[in-house]
Amino acid sequence: MTVVRNVLGHTLDLLGEAIVSGRYPPGGAVPPEPMLCEEYGVSRTVVREAVKSLVAKGLVSTGPKVGTRVLPSANWNWFDPTVVAWQSKVGMTREFLRDLQELRRVLEPAAVKMAAERASAADLAEIEDAFGGMKRAVEEGGDYVTHDLRFHLGLLRAGHNRMFEQMGKALGALLRVAVEISTSKDNGPASSLHLHRAVLDAIIARDSQAAERASLALIDGARADMDGVLASRRKLPSVAVPPQRLQAATPARGRRASPRPLARGTR
Repeated sequence: MTVVRNVLGHTLDLLGEAIVSGRYPPGGAVPPEPMLCEEYGVSRTVVREAVKSLVAKGLVSTGPKVGTRVLPSANWNWFDPTVVAWQSKVGMTREFLRDLQELRRVLEPAAVKMAAERASAADLAEIEDAFGGMKRAVEEGGDYVTHDLRFHLGLLRAGHNRMFEQMGKALGALLRVAVEISTSKDNGPASSLHLHRAVLDAIIARDSQAAERASLALIDGARADMDGVLASRRKLPSVAVPPQRLQAATPARGRRASPRPLARGTR
């Protein structure tokens, strides 16, 4: 049974990525079952189940005589983490990132405000631990991105609103790109630590208004970085590869040098 699920999941990913990438464009037809079976080396049952999943996610529609047709992207369920993952893998568009940025600015400060009112001791310990990982990565080198993501997703969970937590899964791709952009800037991670600390301290103090303000300051800083990259037409970071790691800060004339990211793929 596990093998069947793995085959189905792999086939669904291949079809989903083909649609999101434009290989099967909106309004066009997905190849018929026999062709898909031959291309992907799977049974008709697997293809049919994969297509059912695509219908549920809003990517395609099916009907007699018309077959399976790709729907416009406006119909796709962008709160489905799988759809976001497919878009991330085939390449983020600037329009997609702007939509996510706007969603984040509305969602995250509200969630942080709730976190200041509802966070449990376990929630605070998890966010504090994530911040500690960020700080160690800045000072000693390592994986800053993963800890930063833990910090922000922990904020969304600490609000104890199931809808916000589900939206956090969709926002994960944007958060990863935003953190990667910050990490690629000279002294970017180090300069944002105090902004993260301000959010956490306000939540610990149960000051919901201060937490909301601190969250907005943090998000607006990340948005400015993102807008600069979008305006420059530079290539956006990919979330399909492991996050880049920071080098350990080294003493220089009595001061610690700013951490710089290692080349992608460096361990």
